[in-house]
Amino acid sequence: MGLNDEVGRRLKALRRARDLSLSELARRSGVGKGTLSELESGLRNPTLETLYALTTALGSPLSAVLDDPPAGARGGVSGSAVTAVLLERYDDRDAATDVFRVTIAAGATQDSAAHAAHTTESLMVLSGTALVGLPDAPQSVGPGGHAHWRADAPHRYAAPDGEVHGILFVRYPKRRP
Repeated sequence: MGLNDEVGRRLKALRRARDLSLSELARRSGVGKGTLSELESGLRNPTLETLYALTTALGSPLSAVLDDPPAGARGGVSGSAVTAVLLERYDDRDAATDVFRVTIAAGATQDSAAHAAHTTESLMVLSGTALVGLPDAPQSVGPGGHAHWRADAPHRYAAPDGEVHGILFVRYPKRRP
């Protein structure tokens, strides 16, 4: 089963588990119904932005629709500037944390929509210099440095001076009854 098929299967299962129609998930996520149908059928290549919009609307972490990476995985899912490869998903009683190996393309900027309430992100930069975080207060982070920001508000990734490599942690607190 390829990435598109696996993502589609997991996306459809999450939507059905929440008893949502294609139309309702499309409305909540801002993703077109036709696009959503093609994603669920494995006919369309998912982008990072689209998957975040859908998983946020479903109240799930991004890793809920990504296949577990094989050892030495390359590739991943890409957005307009960021490519992310899922390395790990850690669950405890309070939160789910996704760990990604990310690359921000040289000279590129990606604006990400808000994730679920109380979600946070942290980036440890391995090489290059990134501008990340909230658009009105971006943090400049170089090799060996890290930044932390709210991801339940629109946020940004940029690599103004060359390609950036890093490790991204996305923490999704679990809802309490």
